[in-house]
Amino acid sequence: MNILIKSVHWKHGPTDVFIEGNKIKRIAPMIDQRADIELDGRGKAIIPGLINGHTHAAMTLFRGFGDDMPLMAWLTEKIWPHEAKLTEEDVYWGSKLACLEMIKSGTTAFFDMYHKLDMTIAAVEEMGLRAVLSEACFDHFKPDLADRCKQQITQRFQSVLSHGERIQLAIGPHAIYTVSGELLQWAHSFAIEHDLLIHMHLAETKDEVEQCRARFGTTPVRYLHQLGVLSPRLVLAHVLYIDDEEIQILADHDVKVVHNPASNMKLASGYRFMYKEMHAAGITVGLGTDGCSSSNNLDMIEAMKLASLLGKVWRGDPEALTCDEMLDAATKAGADILRVNSGQIAEGCLADMCLIDLNIPAFTPNFHFVSNLVFAANGSCVDTVICDGEILMQDKHVPGEEEIMEQTARRAYDLMKR
Repeated sequence: MNILIKSVHWKHGPTDVFIEGNKIKRIAPMIDQRADIELDGRGKAIIPGLINGHTHAAMTLFRGFGDDMPLMAWLTEKIWPHEAKLTEEDVYWGSKLACLEMIKSGTTAFFDMYHKLDMTIAAVEEMGLRAVLSEACFDHFKPDLADRCKQQITQRFQSVLSHGERIQLAIGPHAIYTVSGELLQWAHSFAIEHDLLIHMHLAETKDEVEQCRARFGTTPVRYLHQLGVLSPRLVLAHVLYIDDEEIQILADHDVKVVHNPASNMKLASGYRFMYKEMHAAGITVGLGTDGCSSSNNLDMIEAMKLASLLGKVWRGDPEALTCDEMLDAATKAGADILRVNSGQIAEGCLADMCLIDLNIPAFTPNFHFVSNLVFAANGSCVDTVICDGEILMQDKHVPGEEEIMEQTARRAYDLMKR
């Protein structure tokens, strides 16, 4: 299918964008070419699809459940006991709601870690998004559980993968306090053998750092370095507690990092994320929302604003973390982390993009479009979403959205009764 977007605002004026198949074929004023679908871009701006670098999609089921608690109490008292009761249908509908929410707020790709992976795969396939998906892996330092994790991961990647190119799989060891060093080393070797990304949480709280020192005699980044598991395929979420030497260690190994400002603040995990220092060292830094139970929404436009404002205020520097830097972190950097050819509006790139409604108060006046997008707007400004050359949302409506919300709410209430 070919799509022609006419007279859309891009950079410094109106232009046309021609999509052939799943890629951007041409960008130019006044393109005169037949297309299967023609979209009117007047009153709209085009941006790359946003990329959520860290989330737990099916945790939409826990939105508003267990609020106002510290991380470990929240996990052990609220989240883990209820996750143990999740069914496959729960995860399927929770993931569909996450996909719907991401589409409605302009996200076209995301990096996920959760349970019952087949259900998330099915939801993403049906909803049309692009994703890198990992199954959360825990062994709690027990050899029998480690062996079970290895078996599950091996079986997963021995089976014939039926999903298309939009979905890639990764390995998801949860964290250094739930996964043994031996299993982390095994996952590292397996990822190299199969050319996979590894997705994990690290240095999220002060308690984690103190426990790491007590248990392993060093800090989280240094611990991973000693294990020999740092590599360009490793994607770390949070990384709040880190010093200059550790930043250089991560940079030397081309490790990727994802900043999650909403959950960091809501759980009071920390706020001094070293974006400028990491970026200056050459580390690719993306943005994420984390799961809906700790951030309450999956709105990457809000995540850009929170990251920028938080970075400015703790530094006392209004020039830090500019709106343009945040848009880059939510698009191009995210694409680099997921290893996909998107994150920019350019000929030859994948056709993952959003049309932004300019006829709303947040873009009036429109002196600086990116500033308005990051600092004034939120996900409700997204009018149209295209992923892999397919229109997923038009005129702010996603087909079937009402049923998804109804079904997921019902399953969430049933889960809590269980």
